[in-house]
Amino acid sequence: MQTNHYDPPAPPPEHPAAAPYVPANPFDHEADRHLRHVSPGGAVGACASIWFRETPPIEGERTGVIGHYWAENAESGIGVLNAACEALKRRGATVAIGPMDGTTWRRYRFVTRRGDRPRFFLEPDQPDAWPGHFRDAGFTPLARYTSALLTDLDRPDPRLAGARDRADRAGVRIREFDTTDFTGELRRIYAVSRASFKQNFLFTPLAEEAFFELYRPLQPLIRPETVLVAEEGDRAVGFAFALPDLCEKERTGRTRTLVLKTLAVLPGRTYAGIGTLLAGEIRRRAAGLGFDRLIHALMHEDNNSKNLGKQGAVPIREYTLYRRRLGRTDEP
Repeated sequence: MQTNHYDPPAPPPEHPAAAPYVPANPFDHEADRHLRHVSPGGAVGACASIWFRETPPIEGERTGVIGHYWAENAESGIGVLNAACEALKRRGATVAIGPMDGTTWRRYRFVTRRGDRPRFFLEPDQPDAWPGHFRDAGFTPLARYTSALLTDLDRPDPRLAGARDRADRAGVRIREFDTTDFTGELRRIYAVSRASFKQNFLFTPLAEEAFFELYRPLQPLIRPETVLVAEEGDRAVGFAFALPDLCEKERTGRTRTLVLKTLAVLPGRTYAGIGTLLAGEIRRRAAGLGFDRLIHALMHEDNNSKNLGKQGAVPIREYTLYRRRLGRTDEP
């Protein structure tokens, strides 16, 4: 079981709640090509990067990816998207996916239904007009995701007793993240992540060092009480990664909300129920630490974590990843 598709963006170093809408560094993330839409006067109105070599798989398709998207206006945005699609088609892609900075390990998808709650920590964001740019350029939804809010942290979960029994029989224990061994803990989490997410929609592998780069900016923010590791002997078999909502703290001066960003467990019947146990332990600890809200972040619409509704979690946000069919070409 896992509760969310993997996507841990690094926070800005000084203002974690900020979400500046500026062009990404075009040389980040080993993109294959960078595009700009320039007005007759020479102003850059939109930009994007494309990936066409090591791209996420879709059965029966050759995928291309569009990311690093930024646009001042619809005309420029649609222009750069059309140019990106044409470039991907020339390289043999039959479908374009976006927005995605190359892989689901990085920033991807748009907020498409905001609700009435403000942005939470580590949540992707963008101007409300940008999804319309994609739709007007011929893109349609490929996948949807939700974030859900749980306010009754003390609500009993009837599955927990059985999950504890199975964990005990399997010799699995749950412990806190060891902040004195940050690199070693990341190495254990990385191994679980690669195995757990391998069957996820649009999965591509990520090198260990690149994974470390995603998490290093979060090191000073980790509270060991809310980052948990499930172990069988000395091997990690699951983890839950939750952080306080620093956006809320910046807005209000206090933090009532914990964000459960990632929960992953090794596949196989041996570890069935470990995800339930980790999530339950996060809820229990959150309540004990004085939090009264828990956000389950960025869950794929087909994910088993949708049963969170049975535990009282309410959807608060919807996100969409888009695709555009390109047709086939004989050009290399």
